[in-house]
Amino acid sequence: MRGKDEHVLYLDFDGVLHHSEVWYHPKIGPYFPLKVPNRYKFFAHLGLLESLLEPYPRVFIVLSTTWSRRYGPYRAGKNLGHKLSPRVIGATFHSRMNPEEFDNKLRGMQVYEDVLRRKPAQWLALDDDNEGWPSEVGERYIRTHLTEGISDAGVLAEIKEKFDKYFARG
Repeated sequence: MRGKDEHVLYLDFDGVLHHSEVWYHPKIGPYFPLKVPNRYKFFAHLGLLESLLEPYPRVFIVLSTTWSRRYGPYRAGKNLGHKLSPRVIGATFHSRMNPEEFDNKLRGMQVYEDVLRRKPAQWLALDDDNEGWPSEVGERYIRTHLTEGISDAGVLAEIKEKFDKYFARG
């Protein structure tokens, strides 16, 4: 499994790279409902994530987003653009898993079980969903702001601190 003994960032999309309130329609795909103000755009914080990860070129990305369940990890990963999509090495869900069993688990447990399977040397998770994170995760889970994602000042400071603590530069 890719990521063993590597540095891994578990990445959600909704509530991390853009507003958390995302709906899906089979004909038009993901969209923001009318109650979400027009100022919010999909992947609005992608450039910010690129700049945060730039000093850490050996950090790989594992998708923990529902987008990877719907589109597959590599197709979903293309939303991360030419700088970050090559870093995507998989997702917390894979085709050999029981979809119903996986979907019935809380996000924190989905990520933690992947950590136990993948065995990264270091890892962090960016997610707005704070349910199901086992105590063993400790400070490796960074809860993002539901509407402002990683751009929230407090969240951004925590990300910078923990990237420096857990990931090797250069």
